[in-house]
Amino acid sequence: MLTQEQLLQLLPNCLAGTDIPDLGTRYDGKVRDVYLQDGRRVLITTDRVSAFDRILGLIPYKGQVLNQLSLWWFEQTADIVNNHVISSPDPNVTIGREAQPIPIEVVVRGYITGVTTTSLWYLYEQGERQPYGIDLPDGLQKYDALPEPIITPTTKAAQGEHDERITRAEILEREIVPHELWEEIEKTAVALFKRGQEIANRAGLILVDTKYEMGLIDGKLTLIDEIHTPDSSRYWIADSWGEGREPENFDKEFLRKWYAKQGYRGEGEPPTMTDEFRAQVGGRYISAYERLTGLTFEPAELPAIERIVRNLTR
Repeated sequence: MLTQEQLLQLLPNCLAGTDIPDLGTRYDGKVRDVYLQDGRRVLITTDRVSAFDRILGLIPYKGQVLNQLSLWWFEQTADIVNNHVISSPDPNVTIGREAQPIPIEVVVRGYITGVTTTSLWYLYEQGERQPYGIDLPDGLQKYDALPEPIITPTTKAAQGEHDERITRAEILEREIVPHELWEEIEKTAVALFKRGQEIANRAGLILVDTKYEMGLIDGKLTLIDEIHTPDSSRYWIADSWGEGREPENFDKEFLRKWYAKQGYRGEGEPPTMTDEFRAQVGGRYISAYERLTGLTFEPAELPAIERIVRNLTR
């Protein structure tokens, strides 16, 4: 794996964004630049890192890690559900089929945890026993495993706005998703989550919770966007979990905690990450990739933008 010193030297070469007009109509997500063209979308994963619903800076090789880790997970779960992947002509790029998106973010949770006012643990601690319309037993403690994974869906808010929690009953009553399709989504999401937990366990990690984005391609349910990355999922180190103590995280929570120590929790102007911390975060992303996949991370040629243009042109 790259050393801290090597990652520090790479900071000036982080991929902040792209501007390649020949690829089609572009729109920017928090992390990905997406180009739309003739039933396909070109997803270029940048090194931007976001939390608190805002972009906070650049992390070396984060884009390559997220793109390649998602591709690996798509392969591990292809027997469960179709995915949108056509090809990956560059370590930071995935070309996928255009899907009709399902306007619900499918969040699956295997443990009761969290600190925000919408988190499962916060709601449970306040006495709520049917968060998201799901019955939970009395006597649960923070960090406990749930009897079975549960789905806590949210709406998909426009950029700059917050997702809102929604119940299964509301989804069906408001006909946001047809009943039969929603049942298929639930079954698929739980199967994906259990596969993710099995693979994470072999790596000494616990997949705590995650979110999936799904759509329809040719009328078939299809997994899109990303899957089981440190951005979309919460991981704990398995040996650190137990007896009610706070487990050691192995995901983007590390970044959030650093900001919390600086006194920032999402309001006002965020503090600037130090170079040393940016390199440290980059190392953790690479370590997550290697631990989950069992592969050695192979850093791609930098600067990334020149390589990406060359590979896409070719």
